[in-house]
Parts: sequence; C-alpha cells; structure tokens
Amino acid sequence: MFKALHTSVELDGKLAIIELDHGKANEVGSDVLKDLAHLPEWLAETGAVAAITWSRRASSRGTPIFVAGADVSERVGWDDARVKQHVRWQRSVLRALRSAPVFHIAVVGGVALGWGTEYMLCCDYRIGTPGAMFGLPETGLGILPGAGGSAELWRHIGLAHTLRLGMTGENISHEEAHRIGLVQELAPSVDAGMARARELAGRVATRSPTAVAAFKHAVLQSVGHHGLEAEALAYEHCVDTGEAAIGRAAFAAIRNGEVPGWGPRILVGGDHADA
Repeated sequence: MFKALHTSVELDGKLAIIELDHGKANEVGSDVLKDLAHLPEWLAETGAVAAITWSRRASSRGTPIFVAGADVSERVGWDDARVKQHVRWQRSVLRALRSAPVFHIAVVGGVALGWGTEYMLCCDYRIGTPGAMFGLPETGLGILPGAGGSAELWRHIGLAHTLRLGMTGENISHEEAHRIGLVQELAPSVDAGMARARELAGRVATRSPTAVAAFKHAVLQSVGHHGLEAEALAYEHCVDTGEAAIGRAAFAAIRNGEVPGWGPRILVGGDHADA
C-alpha cells in the first residue's frame, strides 16, 4: 500500500489503483507533486504492470472532479524564478510518470481542466464517462499549458484541435474528447469505465513484464520529447513579460468572467511589442 499525504495508491495484484482525492477540487500543488514524484520508482519496485488513475470526488454542488487544475493560489507571493522552477518540476514529474514501465489508464468522469488534461497525457490510455469535461484555460490566466499541454497534446489530437483548445480556452465534453482522440473509449459510468480498465490491465498482466516495459520504452523513444524545452521557454516568456503575474493577481476576477488589463503582445524570441 502506497499511502502519501495527498495521493492514495493501492496495489491489487499487479495493478496499481491511483485515486485522486485532495484539496477542494483535486487541484495539484507542491504537496501532490511530491507524492506523484515517488510514484514511478514505487511502480517499478512493486512489479506492477498496469495502473489506473481515477477519482470519485465531487464538489459541494455535486460536480464530479478528476483534476480541476493546478493550485495557482499557492503561487501568490512567489517571485518569477520560483514560478519557473516549479513549472519545470511539474513537467519533469509528469515526464517520469509517463515513462513508468506500466500500462497506465485514466478513467475520467469529472472536470479535467488545465493540469487535469495535461495529467491525462502521461497516461497510455484514457476512458471518458458522462460528466467529464476537458479544457486548457491557461492563456486566460496569462500563461500557457506548461506540463505537456503545449508540447505533447498535438501528438494526440492534432495541431488544429490543440490550437483550438489552448487559444480559445473552450471546454469540451467527453463525447467531443472522444471524437478528437483525447480519450480512446467512452463508458456509460465511472464504474463501467473502471471495469473496462481492469479488463485491459488483466490482459497486460498475462504478458511478459519485461517485454511490455521494453515495448513501451521503444514506442516512447520513437516519439521523443523534443518539444518540452520549447514549451518551457514559452511558459517562461509569459512569466518574464509580466503576464503570469497579472493572471495570478486577477485570478479570482478571471474566474468570475472578468478580463484583466493584459499588457501589449510581445512575441517569443522578439524584443518588440504590438502598439
């Protein structure tokens, strides 16, 4: 049994069940990242061959939640250097979890915004259920998706839909997520999704764990992660230009639908701004 302060993981034979249940809305901050950072090594040591991430959490209004986003509130008072360091840490944690030698399935039945959508990219297979909602709201906060959403999402759903989600901040349903390839299957309920995930995990458990791990390694190596540093530099550009600070300061107002006073457009790699 893996039991950290903010993430619960139960080993059922060769299957690891990762249940997200923390904070007000499963938002991801430093404490949760510390838990997730230990997961790849733990998965390797236990001999697990498959993992399922899910959540049964709901808001006070009954809205189901997977991961509502990053814990932006903890960054109030942080200087730019700390923000940059933190987001690079986020990226490295998810990259390590992506490479864990297990077949990792996400069963999503609730809100998966920002970091929630990005967390799904570290999973090998994704099952959506009614109530699931996906989106990338970051550009409305003066930043960009910095944990894979800018560098990796296009591999899963193509350039056009990636640009659509990242530039408009539009939220999409589980049906639309399935249509564009963000989720691979739909299930009628979270329980049904978990049953399907367990079925897939059971199939993996009958195969050579060495061959399965080697296959995943070979596939991921062929894809590569060359875009992650470009994503990091683009995110840090938003920090350096002051847009991230504007977004942090106006976070509550933005959530209420207000638009803050953004600065002039400054292009990445350029020293000029629009008038």
